[in-house]
Amino acid sequence: MSARHHAVRLLLLWGSFLVVHVVTAVTGWIYPSQPMGDVVLVYEPWSTAALTGGPIVGVTETWVYPQLALLPMLAAAMISAPFAAAFGASAAYLVAWAVLVTALDAVAFAVLLGRRPAAPRRVAAWFWIAALLLLGPIAMYRIDAVTVPIAIVGGLWLSRRPAVAAALLTIGAWIKIWPGALLVAALVAVRARMRMLLTALAVTAGIVVVLFLLGADAEILGFLTEQTGRGLQIEAVAATPFLWLATAGAARIEYSFDILTFQIAAPGADAIGAVLTPLMALVALALTAVGARKAMRGASVSRLLSPLALSLVVTLIAFNKVGSPQFQSWLIVPALLWLVMDRTRATAAAVLVLALCALTCLVYPLNYDALLRAEALPVVILTLRNALLVVLLAVGIRALLRVPATASTNRE
Repeated sequence: MSARHHAVRLLLLWGSFLVVHVVTAVTGWIYPSQPMGDVVLVYEPWSTAALTGGPIVGVTETWVYPQLALLPMLAAAMISAPFAAAFGASAAYLVAWAVLVTALDAVAFAVLLGRRPAAPRRVAAWFWIAALLLLGPIAMYRIDAVTVPIAIVGGLWLSRRPAVAAALLTIGAWIKIWPGALLVAALVAVRARMRMLLTALAVTAGIVVVLFLLGADAEILGFLTEQTGRGLQIEAVAATPFLWLATAGAARIEYSFDILTFQIAAPGADAIGAVLTPLMALVALALTAVGARKAMRGASVSRLLSPLALSLVVTLIAFNKVGSPQFQSWLIVPALLWLVMDRTRATAAAVLVLALCALTCLVYPLNYDALLRAEALPVVILTLRNALLVVLLAVGIRALLRVPATASTNRE
């Protein structure tokens, strides 16, 4: 294939990447329900307070996020000044956030493609572009958007740069917990697990020491304790039956001012929410044990890593009492890595992830107001979305169970 043909392919990919990011950023201003609200209503005040001598979330007060989540928020605040003249002071932070996310995505996109990407990497690149377009502005205007490119680079570098990959995934987990699932999968599947484990421990120790020096103590693990007060959020998979009760007037949707989210108020909802986290832990441990057994019997990284990672990430969503729409962006990473490593077997999962992105956007932000009124159409869409999450979990587990576990001296 000629160099010109490769150049045209790269140009088309990069052009589509940039266009989709612009479209996604702009739709945040157009779509209903203010999908970029978290950025301007909570991220900007948190960063402003930290930069002006006020309270520092995660350090001087307990915070719902791991502490490194504050860094991209501060970065957006510091780069927002040049945008104020063109977009106005109130919009500058939003524009800066979109630029920051686009820049991070561009770095990961460049790592994915390289100079002459093979067919699986091109397919994975188109998949990412399509997923971003279908998921819409929620894929950009949340802190999760920062962790996606970090996790992609970490996943792509697991074989050649395992220590750097482990460091990136650990940093990602200190921004939003979910990249820790990818790290667990890597520690199970990749041969350099001890090097990665030591790197992850060293990065974590460094972060904890810095936080202590800044004055944090009980706040260091506050992002774990803050989650315990949550009720069953309306978009969670386990909330689906209660939403149907709400359409019949037998359950209520209420807003929690403590957690800033809409939750189910109905008999049994709190009990269901209470068992979800232990159940999530049990399923994750079982999946990890299956993966570890496969690895000990010689399963290759290319077959084991991606289905294990996908199953663990879906478990974090499907058994979560929180069902925030941005959680679907997590699915992009293991599906993308699976396309790179084993494109044929990844096809079903990738199609399901794209469907989940589209259905999630239809729920939030496009029909969210109607969902809050418990109207039938958005409840049907959300029910289908949640059912597909269960199907995706089944697809991941099935692929994990079917990974051949035969001893080999040529393990990756």
